[in-house]
Amino acid sequence: MPRSSRSVRPTGTSRFAVRRRLPLAAALAAATALVAGVAAPAHAADPAPLAPVVEGRTAFHPDRDFAGSTVAAHEGRSGTAPLAPLAVTQTPGLDVASYQGNVDWSSAAVNGAQFAYIKATEGTSYTNPYFAQQYNGSYGSGLIRGAYHFALPGNSSGSAQANWFVDHGGGWSADGQTLPPALDIEYNPYGATCYGLSQSAMVSWIQAFSDTVHYRTGRYPTIYTTTNWWSSCTGDYGGFGATNPLWIARYSSTVGTLPNGWGYQTFWQYSDTGTFPGDQDLFNGASDRLSALALG
Repeated sequence: MPRSSRSVRPTGTSRFAVRRRLPLAAALAAATALVAGVAAPAHAADPAPLAPVVEGRTAFHPDRDFAGSTVAAHEGRSGTAPLAPLAVTQTPGLDVASYQGNVDWSSAAVNGAQFAYIKATEGTSYTNPYFAQQYNGSYGSGLIRGAYHFALPGNSSGSAQANWFVDHGGGWSADGQTLPPALDIEYNPYGATCYGLSQSAMVSWIQAFSDTVHYRTGRYPTIYTTTNWWSSCTGDYGGFGATNPLWIARYSSTVGTLPNGWGYQTFWQYSDTGTFPGDQDLFNGASDRLSALALG
């Protein structure tokens, strides 16, 4: 697949791109205007479970793995229009991966998107071939953006995957437009739901990933997951809420019950189809709080 010729913007820069945005109310209306039977799917159908993955083999399909690629098949969709009122102002955004290819970021910004998470890596061998266009393009259109890693806990250690991630786009800089790096940990698209790990081993894996990202970047990673997966695969462990922002996935009109340890979500992926390319997300706060999160 073609790569963008643009390089990822060096860390440490502080210059902001000019932002073109709709008023917040109009942006939220656009972000939540989902019409049943009209909106096109944002990505391909969920893949059928395969044998345990071996990176580099034919069965390895990282371009079909993205934040939420397994969620609908396991947890379904209960309707997202209209969204139920939330306690604070919500800021609309999106997340994308290689499936979306080159994204029209200027259109996403005009339609109200203010942030984006972009898949950078998976396991210890895959990098998104569209990452430069997606990461730099979102920045150039004024979005606050960050990178995420699709976890394969059964393949290698949390520290090994964290290092691969940080070395290939998962960094952070205090430029006001970079979100904390994120860990996407969800149902295994290749086999056993919990990747063959016990609940305690899964917690240890996530801890190693989180600690390594924190050591390398100075930020604890955002954790993307679902409440059901978290309960099943970590034993409802509650120890990450004090350090790691929560990015909850639930395709419904309400956020629902959150995983143990978190009193609120920082991000909510509420649909896999809608106004923006890829998946539809909300930051749980106004845009000034989003900027504060980016600044650390």
